[in-house]
Amino acid sequence: MAGIEAMQLDARLAQLGVTKQIFEDALGWAASQAKMSTEFDAPSMPGITFWSRANRYLAEHLTDRKNESPPWKYTRRDSILRVVHPAATHAITAISGAGGVGDLERPVRSKNPKGRAMAVIVENNAKFERRTGQGVLLSRDDMEFGGELDEMPLWFLLYERTAAGLAAELSLPVKMEGKYVNEWSVRLPLFTLPDPGVNIEILDAPDDDNGVHIPVQFTG
Repeated sequence: MAGIEAMQLDARLAQLGVTKQIFEDALGWAASQAKMSTEFDAPSMPGITFWSRANRYLAEHLTDRKNESPPWKYTRRDSILRVVHPAATHAITAISGAGGVGDLERPVRSKNPKGRAMAVIVENNAKFERRTGQGVLLSRDDMEFGGELDEMPLWFLLYERTAAGLAAELSLPVKMEGKYVNEWSVRLPLFTLPDPGVNIEILDAPDDDNGVHIPVQFTG
């Protein structure tokens, strides 16, 4: 996809039940929260705060019946913070990206390694088919989402601190190389906000990443 017009972007986002504004507000608020970290906090605190607050904003806004009818749902299963569309057609999570977030002329990948739980989701994004086999015991999320949570397409709200500012895009991942998501079926550039003024580059969503990291060379 070489480019997308503003009206096309708004229409595509509307199909997903979201707007650019909610993403701007989420990342803007996350930046303001991250800036509250001081030298007395852990070095990774600004990045952790940014990631967590961006997802929190989406969850608080989209699950509020005053804002959305019907409201979205929210889950933290496998440490993947997700808002789930009311129709259970898709979910969205915010994570950091690297390479060329918001620039369709450049490749982009997840900034940090992802674990097995995310690998399953990305694989199912590519297949778009139901996985077989259910465990005997269902978690609360399995019961609430009908056991289909990990089969649901998961969109990434990617963000990256660049020389121009805080870039963002909404993209659908379909492939991982090693532990990094690096291939997308759809990329929707959103905007570039002013520089957050704080380092947001940390391990932001470790999910179940307990295995050995596989080095992956990436040139953006």
